Amino acid sequence: MGTLVRPELLLLHALSLAAAPLLPGLIVRTKALIAGRTGPPLLQGYSDLWKLMGKGAVYSDVTSWLFRAGPVAGLASVVTAWCLLPSWGVSAPLSFAGDLVLFVCLLGLSRFLTVLAALDTGSSFEGMGASREITFSALTEPALFLALATLARATGATSLSGMLGGRMTHAWGAAGSSLALTAVCLFVVLLAENARIPVDDPATHLELTMIHEVMVLDHGGPDLAFIQYGAALKLWVFQALLVGLTLPVRTGGLLADAAAFLMGMIILSMVIGVVESIMARLQLSRVPQLLIGAGALAAFGLILTVR
Repeated sequence: MGTLVRPELLLLHALSLAAAPLLPGLIVRTKALIAGRTGPPLLQGYSDLWKLMGKGAVYSDVTSWLFRAGPVAGLASVVTAWCLLPSWGVSAPLSFAGDLVLFVCLLGLSRFLTVLAALDTGSSFEGMGASREITFSALTEPALFLALATLARATGATSLSGMLGGRMTHAWGAAGSSLALTAVCLFVVLLAENARIPVDDPATHLELTMIHEVMVLDHGGPDLAFIQYGAALKLWVFQALLVGLTLPVRTGGLLADAAAFLMGMIILSMVIGVVESIMARLQLSRVPQLLIGAGALAAFGLILTVR
């Protein structure tokens, strides 16, 4: 394993961690604009995190150390996954052959820790949300693996930095149809993994439709801040993955590549806001069909690369 961080790139990597809470705010502002409303401030996410960090946490007598460790360990898993993903047109802080497997496993570990903390409360309500989360994750993770396998096959690289680097530009010329199918698959996975419409609604509080939100109802204070920031960073990770696939700009200039990446992140956030504005949440029975369809697209894209 080798580190690829250079001093002049530390600022860009730190900027990713600092800018992650902006993405949910941008999605909400886009939805408000389409609906003709003013909407909350763009920096509302930072204000919410600051307020939560200043509050105390309340723990039930029936919870154990698992409930307390879940938010912190889950955030650590997402941060480690972020370290493996290139962004801003530069290589990831950590990169090695086969790191895509660890990337998916870390995201799965984050979900597992959140589910474990929810089950530790002994609440049947949170257990319902945890059951739905695990059911849908059993369909999204294979789709994500197939999508990354397609990228590895198309680019000839086994690390995320190699797959989403300069090779991606040439891969679009040789396997454009496969990569297009993979991009659609990753967009559906992005919506599912980040509890967005049409799979889930992050703003809902209806007990019959909640999935992710129901698992964190008993968390408060700094613990809830860790969960919310981890969710924002996870959204950043998936958007950076999709932007790296669909916008493989490599001009040779650091500022130009970084600006292209930032523009791609903004546009993708607005696209998510548009999708959530024009679509309704799917019935729970329809969600598996959507996720299986996304996996089928990735599988077909992989088949096209080995023909």
